[in-house]
Amino acid sequence: MSDTTDHHTARPREHRYRLTTSDGVGIDAVLLRGSEPRTTAVVLANGFTGSHQSPHTRGIAEGLMSVGDVMTFDFRGHHGSGGHSTVGNAEIHDLEAVVGRLRELGYHRIATVGFSMGAAVAIRHAAIYGGSTAVVSVSGPGRWYYRGTRAMRLLHLSIEKTLGRAVLRRFRKVRVTDRHWNPVPAEPREIAGQVAPAPLLVVHGDSDAYFPVTHATAIYDAARHPKDLWIIPGMGHAERAVDSELVARLRVWLDERLHEPREGTAGRDG
Repeated sequence: MSDTTDHHTARPREHRYRLTTSDGVGIDAVLLRGSEPRTTAVVLANGFTGSHQSPHTRGIAEGLMSVGDVMTFDFRGHHGSGGHSTVGNAEIHDLEAVVGRLRELGYHRIATVGFSMGAAVAIRHAAIYGGSTAVVSVSGPGRWYYRGTRAMRLLHLSIEKTLGRAVLRRFRKVRVTDRHWNPVPAEPREIAGQVAPAPLLVVHGDSDAYFPVTHATAIYDAARHPKDLWIIPGMGHAERAVDSELVARLRVWLDERLHEPREGTAGRDG
């Protein structure tokens, strides 16, 4: 039986947690709970510079409350969390700390929904750690070091240069490591095939200023069934581009896969 009945009509209760990752980094997390105990949860993994405090993230979280309780958090180096951002590499430990705490709290159906950097982390986490009931990648990169758009060229300057990192620390409250990846982790398109048997939904806007649609199709093509691909006309990038219509579609997709276990079917959808 679905545990979604009327939970979205009541104001969610907010519970703050301070988690510690397997490599010793403190993570600031918030769990939004419905009025009755549930065993289903959704985790939102923000894009680079994002935060659980963002009104965009909060709006998405509240929009998904009918599916299950929702955990939001700040990745390492971001806002209230400790450490330094590695821009998508060590962050899989952050997501595992969040999922692990949810399991300790009694949730046994857990979906991860990632945006941009968080989408890459959600795919890598599901492939490496396993245990995700469902995975959603929104506006995620298919490969690393992409500089094909102006937005990504500027982002690389901000994380690779001392001045850029100082600006991020001062104005965005994001602390970025000055160390290069060694070794370089597997790209989302290389590891997407290991997400199964958990269903994977790849969502991408055709007006994304950071990553073109080819990043989404590369992930989708590499993934195994069950999988779905939604290319959204006019949609931009990550959390800020998610409107109420898309939240409603995500709610239906998640509800079907979290509450009615069955063999998945593949499909490309516009």
